[in-house]
Parts: sequence; structure tokens; C-alpha cells
Amino acid sequence: MTAQLPALIPLPLLALSILAPVAGMWRQGIAFWLAVATIAFSTAMSAWALAHVIAHGPMSYEFGGWEPPLGIEYVVDHVAAFVSLIVMVVALAVVVATRRMAEQEMQGRQGLYYSLVLLLLAGLTGIVVTADLFNLFVFLEISSLAGYALVFHGGRKGMLAGYRYLILGTLGGAFYLLGVAFLYFETGTLNMAHTLAILSASEATAPVSAGAVFIFIGLGLKMALVPLHLWLPDAYTFAPSSVNTLIAPIMTKVGAYAMLRMFLSVFPEGYLIDEVPIGQALIVLGAIGVLVGAVVAFRQQDIRRLLAYSSISQLGFIAIGIGLATPLGFVAALLHIMNHALMKGTLFLAVMAIRLQTGVSEVPALAGLGRHLPVTAAAFTVGAIAMVGVPPTVGFFSKWYLSIAAVEQDLWVILAVVLVSSLLSAAYLFRVLERAYFAPPPAAPDGPHDQPEGEARRTRLPLLGATWEPRVDVLLPLVLLAAATIVLGVLNVVVVRHVLEPGT
Repeated sequence: MTAQLPALIPLPLLALSILAPVAGMWRQGIAFWLAVATIAFSTAMSAWALAHVIAHGPMSYEFGGWEPPLGIEYVVDHVAAFVSLIVMVVALAVVVATRRMAEQEMQGRQGLYYSLVLLLLAGLTGIVVTADLFNLFVFLEISSLAGYALVFHGGRKGMLAGYRYLILGTLGGAFYLLGVAFLYFETGTLNMAHTLAILSASEATAPVSAGAVFIFIGLGLKMALVPLHLWLPDAYTFAPSSVNTLIAPIMTKVGAYAMLRMFLSVFPEGYLIDEVPIGQALIVLGAIGVLVGAVVAFRQQDIRRLLAYSSISQLGFIAIGIGLATPLGFVAALLHIMNHALMKGTLFLAVMAIRLQTGVSEVPALAGLGRHLPVTAAAFTVGAIAMVGVPPTVGFFSKWYLSIAAVEQDLWVILAVVLVSSLLSAAYLFRVLERAYFAPPPAAPDGPHDQPEGEARRTRLPLLGATWEPRVDVLLPLVLLAAATIVLGVLNVVVVRHVLEPGT
């Protein structure tokens, strides 16, 4: 069974996505348990694969016995196993925690919803394990189509956001496929290792350089790299809470992984720096994205939109780490992928819990939250300080490695960007925390004439009265994700030394 591990990560998700709607037609609750069981199985396979890779090195699986370059090959190395495990662990926690919210938002459509969730995860894990450039495109589109459909469930605004996401995502896929076509015409292969070997043995050509540019434009759209980020804020804001809580921590990070994989496994060392300045472009655009995302986030009143723009800012750090194109830069990027998945999962899950318990998501309406939902507010606080980069959270160490990698190349301006962005992140997140912990809660109305009307009633009354923490199936995954940002920060040296350094 060990030989089939690379295939056992995405394929069960793909297969069971077909059965989930059928199970939902029979009984809605069965679709949830089927999805959880399948995600748990793929999570276990990812963990097994990572343990095997650490002990014995990378493994590969050739479909149908066809050796590459003719056949499709799945490869799991340190980096692939690491990213796959992060994606699946966060997805498992989120799917379990969002069950009640999904029941409210997907009334009568749970079977379809969990089918799309499994399809999304199959696409994301397929991107991580495939060693074939065209097969990566197939999985990229599988995950994107599932993502579009999930965002469409957000009502009229969600459909508009999903349509914008679909248009830009389709352009991204088209650019990527066009770039792969250029590489194929020059090399005659789609296998990543064979492409690397051929490009390493030949001189740089204009078609290969053009292919690299197109590939990175396409992946930049999927990753929401500034200025290709326009689909993300509305998609995160207007998608159902059960959807944005899932896609925010993992969707764009797999796009970033695909970009990193181009540096590691497709183009020769130095090609994307010396022959075509992709690395330099990533550093510049990443730095711009870090600052622009943080500044715009400061102006938001809806906490979901605030977190959406903060994601744009945090993705800039990953782009900078990849663009540095050094082992330490890659380590910083991968560590920040883990940090972003965990802390963004924590933050969006906390916001989902707040909406589930109170129905509000606007920053002014959070007054008194720390008194009424203390555990939820504490988890949100941990996610916030991880985003700012306060030790001992993993967010501090990913920024620390990134700063060292930049200084080693005399890019002191990146150190300044890291410091300024951390201050901006502290400003807009501590504004939320100040409201939750120190603003006086709304006073109870004295009589019938004091009852608030409309939206004011909806945003004031839920927080009155006793503590209303969510149930344990919501609270436990939230607390575990928050704790993981601290635990993995303390153990960052173990992760870096045994997983990330060997992989980069």
C-alpha cells in the first residue's frame, strides 16, 4: 500500500465526491459523515506519506504502469507531503466545525455542498502531488470549478462575486495552459523532471521564457497576487460562512505551492532570476501586495472583508520568499504557507462562530464579545497575534526567516516592509480586539419604546445576556487550530530541519 500513497491522497476525495450527492438525496446528514470520513482518510494518508518521506526519501507512483514521460506520475517529496498534510488537517477541522452553519446555509443542498467540498480538496491535493504539468492544469481547474460553485451559494452578491472569480480564474487557467504549451513545444514532454533535465541541458530560448511568463501570470491569478487579486475580497466576503472558512485558509496557498514547484522542479536553478526576471517581479509585487493589503484592510468595517484584504497582504510574504529563490527564502515561504493556513483558519472559524451565535460580522457590533464569547475571542486573539508575527507563534518565525533571507541578499527594503506591515496588521487587528474586549457592551433596552429596529436590532440584541459560546464541535477545532499556531511556532526548528530544508 505504501507504493500507492501518492495516489491515495487525492483519488478517494475525487471518487467519493460522486457519492456525496447520492447520499444527500437519501439522507442529508449522511453526506456530512461521508465527507468527514473521506477527508480523515486522505489526512491519514498525507501524514503517512510525510513520515515515509522523512524516513526513506521521496516516492512516486506511475499510473497504469506507464513510465514518464509517456505516463502520468505522482510524486510525494518533503514539500508536497508537508503542504498536503497542512491542507488536509485544516480542511478536516473546518468541515467538522462548520457543520451547523452549513446546515443553515445549504438547506436541502448538503449533498451537493459536501460533493463540491470533496471535489475542491481533490483538486488541491492533486495539484500538490502531481509531477505532470498538464495534469496540474486539470487539477487546477477541478479545484477552481468547485470553488466557483461554492461561492455561488452566497445569494445574489455571492453569485456576482463568484462570476468575477470565474472570469478571472478562467483567464488564469488559460494563461497557465498557454505557458505549458510553449514548454511542451520546446521540450516535447509534460513531466516536470524531464522538462527540468531538458531545459538544464539546453540554452535558454524565447519560447521557454514566454512560457515561464504565462505560467506565472496564470498562477498569480490563482494565488491572488497583486495586481491580480481583484476576485478575492468579494469572494471571501459574500461567500457563505461555511465556504469562506474553508477556501480562505487553503485555496490560494496551493496556488503559491504550484508557483514554488516551478522553481524547484521545472525550471533550472537561476533561470527564473537570470534569464527571465520572474523572481524579481515576485519580490516587487509581493512587497506591494503586503503594504496595499494591510492599508486597505485598515479601512474595512466588515471583519470578513478585513480578513480578505489581510490575506492579500500575507500572500505577499509568500511571493517574496519564492521570489528570493534561495533555500532559506523557500523555507520562509513554506513556513508562511503553514502559518497562513492555520491562523486564517482560526480567524475565519472564529468569525463563523460569532456569526453562528450572534448573526453579526461588523466590527462596531463586536462590543462586549470578549465577555460573552471568551473562548472564541481568545482563539481570534491568537490568530491575530500570529498574523502580526508575535512570538512564539509560527507567524513570527516565518517572518524572521524571510527577513534573514532578504538581508542575506542585501534587500534591506524587504526588512522594512516586514516591519511596517506588522505595525499595520497590529493597528487594524488590535482595533477589532479593543472593540471586543474594552468597548462597553450595548445596554439592554428599558422598555418597548427602546427596542432597536431593523439592522440595529439584529446587531445589538444577540450579545445581551449570558455567555453564548458555540457547541463543542465548533469550539474544539477552533481551539486546536489556535493552539497549533503556537505549538508549531515553538517547534519550528523541528519542522524546518527535518521537513523544509531537505525539501528545498
